[in-house]
Amino acid sequence: MGESILGEKSSGDQHQEADGPYGWELILDLHDCDLEGVGREELKRYFDLLCSNYLKMEPCDLHFWDDEGVPEDEKQTDPKTKGISAVQFIITSNVTIHTLPELRKVFLNVFSCQEFPADRIAEYSRGFFGGKMAKLSYITRI
Repeated sequence: MGESILGEKSSGDQHQEADGPYGWELILDLHDCDLEGVGREELKRYFDLLCSNYLKMEPCDLHFWDDEGVPEDEKQTDPKTKGISAVQFIITSNVTIHTLPELRKVFLNVFSCQEFPADRIAEYSRGFFGGKMAKLSYITRI
């Protein structure tokens, strides 16, 4: 048994042994990306290829957060928030992405209850956005 952040005993390790992992999550930071021309349509294409070729799951709802249709005086100006964020839902899974053109960075999270090829997804993403892998984490969720 481990100790939780609250100082209490946690049975997380026993749960994992009994039931196996609930899922896996890839956390990927890409830097020096070429985001010129990357809009909603390109991100939709990215998600479609990711789901069909790597996750082997059918995409469900796709939601965007960006400045499309926003009055000029209400648009984001901070480079950390100026870009496109999107969530692609896939049954009990999801892919979340934040593209920041002025910083030339992409932040990606892929969560699935089905194991997936994290290294291949990281390489696909690096190639799609033309960037360099700055940080990659692959964790098991219990």
